[in-house]
Amino acid sequence: MMKPLSIFLFLALLAQPILAQEIVCSQIDKAAFEKKVTEIQKLKRQDNYGENLIAVGKTFFGVPYVAKTLEIGTTESLVVNLQGLDCTTYVENVMAFGSMLRNHKTDFTAYTNALEHIRYENGKLDGYASRLHYFSQWIKDNEKKGLVKDITADIGGIAIDKEINFMGTHRDLYPFLKNDQNFEKIRQTEKHLNGQELCILVQDQIAANEHLIQSGDIIALTTSIKGLDITHTGFATREADGRIHLLHASTGSMQVEVSELPLVDYLKKIKSNTGIMVARPL
Repeated sequence: MMKPLSIFLFLALLAQPILAQEIVCSQIDKAAFEKKVTEIQKLKRQDNYGENLIAVGKTFFGVPYVAKTLEIGTTESLVVNLQGLDCTTYVENVMAFGSMLRNHKTDFTAYTNALEHIRYENGKLDGYASRLHYFSQWIKDNEKKGLVKDITADIGGIAIDKEINFMGTHRDLYPFLKNDQNFEKIRQTEKHLNGQELCILVQDQIAANEHLIQSGDIIALTTSIKGLDITHTGFATREADGRIHLLHASTGSMQVEVSELPLVDYLKKIKSNTGIMVARPL
């Protein structure tokens, strides 16, 4: 027979929510989250959601660029890392905190729920392959969720024919793809992507259509690299010079910054760049 204390502990355990996935978050990152929430709550809310996202994004100035921050352990987990960001996790975190600002949320659960919703297919972590690895896939999935709208075609973009298979043809670069099941699921994702239209605003047409891009729009850099759709991403921000610049976790300065050059000129210095995709947060 269970002792009264044992019965109490047993019932208490039953009452605890069952987490769908493990959350990886250090004490340092939890403290960084609390600090970020306090910082963001002090921001002056604008009527324009894009401007709010830029304000949130600029609170990350100086945070180091760190690659592969999500490749932790042997199974996919919801990784919270506010000490180092790559270009995609930067966009995801700005979107998550922007959502919290809009909805007047300050708790950690609201943040992790938002992050999971943005980062994973159909908003649910279900193994490594459920992460939105290809950014064109990220845009399509978050458009389906109602979080963004792909406006590339609306601002002069054209459909291109390109096979997306970089992960499947470079299996050795991705530790999680040693698992055959993960590998097969990624190949299925690539097959699905290749059955859909990929629309880009080509590089030599960006200047003529720059006036149609707004602060807060997500900019994804398309590439000539075989098998790959996007190499980098960030936010459009119209700066004091009246031009659109890129607010991003930069691989040049290795930190979050606004590009010194306007986006049009910044892209011309990237040899493999072919243009951009543009998604507007809703």
